[in-house]
Amino acid sequence: MSNDEEVVVNKNKSHRKDKPWDTDDIDQWKIDPFMPADNKAGAFAEESSFATLFPKYREKYLREVWSAVTRALETHGVACTLDLVHGSMSVRTTRKTHDPYIILKARDLIKLLSRGVAVTQAVKILNDDISCDIIKIGNLVRNKERFVKRRQRIIGPDGSTLKAIELLTQCYVLVQGSTVSVMGPHKSLKEVRRIVLDCMKNIHPIYRIKELMIRRELAKDPKLATESWDRFLPQFRKNHLKTSDKTAKKNERLEAKNAARTAAGLPIESSADVAAKKKVYTPFPPAQLPRKVDLQLESGEYFLKKHEKIAKESAQRRQKQTESMEKRRAERAEAFVAPAEDAAPTVEEKRKRKRKDMGSEMTRDQQEADGTKKSKKKKHKVEEEEEK
Repeated sequence: MSNDEEVVVNKNKSHRKDKPWDTDDIDQWKIDPFMPADNKAGAFAEESSFATLFPKYREKYLREVWSAVTRALETHGVACTLDLVHGSMSVRTTRKTHDPYIILKARDLIKLLSRGVAVTQAVKILNDDISCDIIKIGNLVRNKERFVKRRQRIIGPDGSTLKAIELLTQCYVLVQGSTVSVMGPHKSLKEVRRIVLDCMKNIHPIYRIKELMIRRELAKDPKLATESWDRFLPQFRKNHLKTSDKTAKKNERLEAKNAARTAAGLPIESSADVAAKKKVYTPFPPAQLPRKVDLQLESGEYFLKKHEKIAKESAQRRQKQTESMEKRRAERAEAFVAPAEDAAPTVEEKRKRKRKDMGSEMTRDQQEADGTKKSKKKKHKVEEEEEK
């Protein structure tokens, strides 16, 4: 290619020109504060307002700190009201408001206050570099006990898991009721939301915490800035048991069940009995169960009067109570049954045993002597008969 030929320029970049004012020392991600001079249009044409409800137990605290909330919002030209009759908080713009986005920040402030965040922490949401996210976890798990266990898993023993999440993500996290309130940078909010939702889906937070720790160490190395980090991150998979492991676990459960049955005095079940108990698959649906009224008609209870029904129910209840009382009494009595002890024989027992042994020897000798006499007599009789 000769020097006279022109260099072919990409069609998409043909109209691009150099920007001498755009140098490397300029931080493109820096957020400059919004000053009153930046609002060229002046006061807002319309008033914007937001309101939120708060629970009854937060009323006392909000009444104490509302003066601090008012002072924090007045600096930004936002008015706020606390309605104790209807249990609500509201914020609205005024003629002094110059930042158009501050009303959304004020809305987040009253939301955080209603969810149990302290006022000293909640007012930090008014800063430009801090955002918030309220994660709803109440409808993710149906079972109440399971929900409480998984919510406690986010906090961890003595709050250790929650502290680790806060240190790695540089966020403030508060677990309150059926919500999780998070305050921090935008990128960290996504990480915390992912950890919380995965925890409610039965994925332990420790896996995400370990991944975040590895990412933080990798970010320190400038050589890896343009490379993929997938080879360094752990790949967690569920362990699928082999058939032999499943059989071993099944046998362990059966042994534990048989031990409990022997302790209760019941016959031991074998694996064949368990297999025989399994239902045989049939394509037909089961027979319809009788209604409660049908059962009452069969037993004759349907025709009883009201006081007779009450008397019958009370008699059945008393019978169940007596049976359960007897069962509990028998269980308590088992603890007081003395175990069989192999104690050493006393002196008297030794003497009795010795006399008994001596008596048995004497009777044995006497029997032997009687037997010899009888045999001699028989021989003598046989000899006399032969002589005759």
